[in-house]
Amino acid sequence: MRLKKYEDMNLQELDVMKEISSIGTSHAATALSKLLQREIRISIPEINILGYEETVDRLGYIEELVTATLVRMSNEIDGLMLFVFKMDLANAVLGKLIGMEYQSFEELDELAYSALEEVGNIIICSYVNAFTQLVGVQIDLSVPSSTVNMLGGVLTVPMAEYGYVTDKLMYINAEFIVDGEKLSDGLLMLPDIESLNRILEKLGVS
Repeated sequence: MRLKKYEDMNLQELDVMKEISSIGTSHAATALSKLLQREIRISIPEINILGYEETVDRLGYIEELVTATLVRMSNEIDGLMLFVFKMDLANAVLGKLIGMEYQSFEELDELAYSALEEVGNIIICSYVNAFTQLVGVQIDLSVPSSTVNMLGGVLTVPMAEYGYVTDKLMYINAEFIVDGEKLSDGLLMLPDIESLNRILEKLGVS
């Protein structure tokens, strides 16, 4: 049966997406490890189909200031990829790349902002490249765009994109583990519904 919204996925379909996401996030951790020249592992990801408020609660709180990198997917899969930096992960990245740490995202200068955008793009591209190889689809990615904003404001972007179809988001919950310390982040892969059906058909579970 073809899905009409994210929450129509059954347990088998969610498990398959979790397995694919596990490989994708592992590739992302490897790419980040090479970039920072530090040992980075990734926790086993979970796939959750959540409403707006639930997603905010999982990631932090609505007025929390974050940096987010957004990339649009096109070709065989249409949709969005969104990576959210919390302050602890951002400082781990910036401390290594530019030798600076910050108390708040409001303090970021142009160099720090650009560095986070590039790292967010690398994480997304590594995830998507692994995903395309496993699923057997072609995905083109847009030039990344980034913002410093409250978490609630960041998550209104995908809600506005897909609110006419569903009020749910597909949240991939995995943590980067840097030198034994778990660092907070948020990754959302949001294919449109037709693309999600195409992915599940390719994987033989639709």
